[in-house]
Amino acid sequence: MSDEITAQQQEPPGLTEPMSPQPDHGEDSYRGNARLHGLRALITGGDSGIGRATAIAFAREGADVAIAYLPQEQPDAEATAALVRAAGRTAVLVPGDLRERDACRATVAAAVEGLGGLDVLVNNAGFQMARRSSLADITPEDLDRVLHTNLYALVWLTQAAVEHLGEGSSIINVSSIQAYQPSTMLLDYAATKAAINNMTVNLAAELGERGIRVNAVAPGPIWTPLQPATQPAEKLPTFGKDTPLGRPGQPAEVAPALVFLAAPAEASYVTGTVLGVTGGKPVF
Repeated sequence: MSDEITAQQQEPPGLTEPMSPQPDHGEDSYRGNARLHGLRALITGGDSGIGRATAIAFAREGADVAIAYLPQEQPDAEATAALVRAAGRTAVLVPGDLRERDACRATVAAAVEGLGGLDVLVNNAGFQMARRSSLADITPEDLDRVLHTNLYALVWLTQAAVEHLGEGSSIINVSSIQAYQPSTMLLDYAATKAAINNMTVNLAAELGERGIRVNAVAPGPIWTPLQPATQPAEKLPTFGKDTPLGRPGQPAEVAPALVFLAAPAEASYVTGTVLGVTGGKPVF
């Protein structure tokens, strides 16, 4: 990142346009090679951040994409859909709150209808709240939002998606460096990410006999709207500088890992794996 991050704040869920500097989603850099030609993918949280970068990369690799997002994120979702369509692929917009089981099932149904089927599920939507200093600051509302967004939705979406996934399909979950190096202010969020790692391994074991691969990506500190929307403003100028690379990552630097895991040729024997994209922070 060439520009320094300044102190800034938004309210959740956050949008891309007010961010300074603007994140790099690969708009000008990602070049596809038909690695996902003809695949149909549902990406939750696909409007911005890692989700947007993944949608761009998948589309430029030849996949059609359904984007699930909160209604408040409509401007970001439309911008991402325009980038998918500019790559010559279909974009399906699916607004909704994935904390509810019925909404998760409706999201999968809308994606299948709009895309004509489903080959890849990316469980990327997540929530954290880092504007707290101790365990005592965790409210019932915050805890419910974190658990339902990060864990419940993953279960409901996966249950619905496997009804449509066939041999050669894949599920990719988004974990975090927090699963390995938890921050005290993110106790609940970090716990959900550790659980996602566990669920990834368990799902890989269960679905392997059906030819469905299940993997996860564990990003480090990545510059997305979630940061100004949930971090204290004064923390952002040093965000990511504690990594060995000395900077936060960009969404465009995470998306190639998801492309690899989704690619039927390159990752055909990869399942039950958590791939770290952490700027050098260890994932063990």
